[in-house]
Amino acid sequence: MEMNIKRILINFVVVFALTLVVSAIVTFLWNLIRHGMGTIDWETAFRLAITIGIVLTWIKVREKKKKQKRK
Repeated sequence: MEMNIKRILINFVVVFALTLVVSAIVTFLWNLIRHGMGTIDWETAFRLAITIGIVLTWIKVREKKKKQKRK
């Protein structure tokens, strides 16, 4: 069975949210340690979350299609 759009979107949202939280925490800690100011770099966090969300979702869809072809 192919992955439907709903499943693909859910996968993207989960990966996006997880990446956004982790990258926000990392940028907060980096700025706190390096500059002495506890600020979150939201631009970097969103950019990274979108990129990783798209790439990991695309990889998962390709793996599913490859498994279907083997069967």
